[in-house]
Amino acid sequence: MADIFPQGLLTPALAYAVSVIGSFLGLVFTARARRSAGLVRWQWLILAALSLGGIAVWSMHFIAMLGHTIPGTIIRYDPFLTLVSGVVPILVMGLALHLVIQNQSNGRLLLSGTLLGVGVVSMHYTGMASMNLHGEMHHNALPVVASCVIGLVASTVALWFARNLKHNGAIFGASLVMGLAVSAMHYTGMAGLHVDSPEMTHYGAPEGVKATELALPLIVGLFVFMLICSLFLLLSGDEDDRRDYTRPSHRSTEHAVLRSQEDYAPRHGSPVAPLDQETPRPGDDVWTRNR
Repeated sequence: MADIFPQGLLTPALAYAVSVIGSFLGLVFTARARRSAGLVRWQWLILAALSLGGIAVWSMHFIAMLGHTIPGTIIRYDPFLTLVSGVVPILVMGLALHLVIQNQSNGRLLLSGTLLGVGVVSMHYTGMASMNLHGEMHHNALPVVASCVIGLVASTVALWFARNLKHNGAIFGASLVMGLAVSAMHYTGMAGLHVDSPEMTHYGAPEGVKATELALPLIVGLFVFMLICSLFLLLSGDEDDRRDYTRPSHRSTEHAVLRSQEDYAPRHGSPVAPLDQETPRPGDDVWTRNR
């Protein structure tokens, strides 16, 4: 059986924290995408898909995988399958977010949640398939089914959060729930993993790269991306939300005509004609020369 917590709670805590941060960034970006249109909306959707699919889901999964060991077995990872497992949740997350924002009906939510759930489950087991070792991996049916159900429910709830939440306080609370759901899905699936020893003794490591060789670029890229996302949040500012277009500007009041001025008439003659008219004003005996 795989040792799920060989380093105690350090690895699960780190994976959960990364998932919460990715969920928070992704939900904030999605909230801004709902208030935007055109190319600006696609900009926020891309960032949301990278944050939710790339950080909250895939990075959490891979960091948690670094803590898994199988006693007496050397584990290597296939770079291509690892890359595929990272691209799938990003693409599926972007499509699901677009569908939910475009049509906010409950039917579209269920459809998008199912699509996203299939993508998350596919990511998990593609990542599992990227593990190369001397032996044969098997999965118990019950944990696999449970992890799939958790993935479907968590995906639908995540899209509901993305469709409805606006304030940062509510988004932060939802991020805690999403991080817990993603972690539960991952560790439930890993609980059913067991490896049969090979019939023949193999010497040396299997094909693939070490986990540390994949972890270093992952961690560096993760923090660089989080820094870029933070800069977007700090510099983008919701100008349209803070600007009141119904209030007249100070320049518009310079040309405003008061009601009392419209009814004004001079004491010694007829009303003053507008400035843009060149009609004479014979009734104004103050300014008209006496003949």
